[in-house]
Amino acid sequence: MASVARRLGVAPSTLRTWDRRYGLGPSRHTDGRHRRYGTSDIGRLELMQRALLSGASTAEAARYALEQIPRSGSPQPEEPEEPPEPGTADDGHEVRSRLARRLSTAALAMDVHAVQRMLADTVAELGVLPAWTGVLEPVLSALRARWRGASAGAEVEYLLAECVYAALIRATPVLDEPRNTRPVLLGCVPEERDTMPMYALAASLAGRRIGAQLFGVPLPADVLAVAVRRSAPAAVVLWAHRHGMADTRLFARVSRGRQRSRLFACGPGWDPSGLPDKVEHLPDLQGAADRIEHVLVGVHH
Repeated sequence: MASVARRLGVAPSTLRTWDRRYGLGPSRHTDGRHRRYGTSDIGRLELMQRALLSGASTAEAARYALEQIPRSGSPQPEEPEEPPEPGTADDGHEVRSRLARRLSTAALAMDVHAVQRMLADTVAELGVLPAWTGVLEPVLSALRARWRGASAGAEVEYLLAECVYAALIRATPVLDEPRNTRPVLLGCVPEERDTMPMYALAASLAGRRIGAQLFGVPLPADVLAVAVRRSAPAAVVLWAHRHGMADTRLFARVSRGRQRSRLFACGPGWDPSGLPDKVEHLPDLQGAADRIEHVLVGVHH
């Protein structure tokens, strides 16, 4: 143990604590009663150290190390939740919590490959919108709140955000024959910074074989109006997250011309009571995907 402690630059008592609490101890047995650290054991400890240096808590770092190099019978870091009985309503919550913890620890360790792998697994297991609302957005929000106003640590949020953008784009199939003849134009109100939900909505619609034209970068009002006029979309969906950013007059700008489109205000930034009569409010992404599909191709949910 002493040689491993010197190699890692920690006290032997720290290694004993990590072994007792998290199961990150030696796994090889000698002829006597002593245990020896093997290559995998040291690899887990080095991963844990890397995560700690990146800002993870001890429990997060231990969980990350065990996920990357699993060992049979390893205790879980700190007070694991009791698994729910199969078939209960908590099954989905437990799955989302597990995926969120794994994604968070990989991001805190700045392990881009693990983050990319976790994102792909999460989208494949849950589907795009459940993955976004139940795992990706909560983890991003938690990391954003953790370092609000600080420069150190913000790099974790930026790393995860870039990976989430890429994962949502990868989850958006290219449609050879969409079910809608005219596209759905997805955009954000000018100066909106929270644009990622529109990527999630575009991926969900593509999964339903509904073609969308996404403007992930918020367009100035006059540019957005030209884009709508030239695209002649069947529907226009404008996303607003922050209150005070959404100007209802924007719908009058984009609805001019002979080609009429269904108009939707999506997101918590809109005040439903202040919307024009012909604009329908979509408060959440799942409801938005269902409603757009129903309007365009007549599917009921």
